[in-house]
Amino acid sequence: MSELAQGQIFKSFTAALGRAASFDAPYQHWFIERPLPESIIGDLQTTQFPAPELGGVSGKRELHNDQRHYVDQDNIARLPAFAALANAFQAPEMAGAIEDFFSVDLNGTFLRIEYAQDVTGFWLEPHTDLGVKRLTVLIYLSDGDGHGNLGTDVYTGDKKWMKRSPFRPNFAMAFVPGDHTYHGFEARDISGVRKSLILNYVTADWRDREQLAFPDQTVSAGR
Repeated sequence: MSELAQGQIFKSFTAALGRAASFDAPYQHWFIERPLPESIIGDLQTTQFPAPELGGVSGKRELHNDQRHYVDQDNIARLPAFAALANAFQAPEMAGAIEDFFSVDLNGTFLRIEYAQDVTGFWLEPHTDLGVKRLTVLIYLSDGDGHGNLGTDVYTGDKKWMKRSPFRPNFAMAFVPGDHTYHGFEARDISGVRKSLILNYVTADWRDREQLAFPDQTVSAGR
């Protein structure tokens, strides 16, 4: 599956970039329709990990690091959809296409993809992703009752709420982290589990190497 699916992911993602909607306020971000093949989305939707237990604590994802899941070496080895994702977004041709579209330098970065699962009680304070993250792409997966209202919250430079992205399967929000790219998640009821992918290209300063798709292999863009 992996080699064929890798090519399908490249074709789907680059085509989706070509029709992406760009917004300038409060910072440049993009809404991307159908970034992944539907077959991959289906596999990701049915991937089973234990749902997190928040214990009344939220606000930052790292508060529950022991319950997070990634497209890491272990999951790449056992889950074909994870392997296809990792290989597709690590590939030089994909990195080159992403660099061209987002005007970002990915050379020397590492691929990190989190399989995020959120339940009622989850919230995220406004944050920018600035620092070790060169690009953020949030790809939404779940379609439970009321999940259409579970998009990413977008804030102004002084952390005032401005808008909320749509949330539906195979829809994405992307941005290049900067000092004003505030985003988060306002607390609200979540029916079942809110599932999404958090795709980042991170610099060599990323400390948690076990989270990376290929801890010993940097990204190199090809043209």
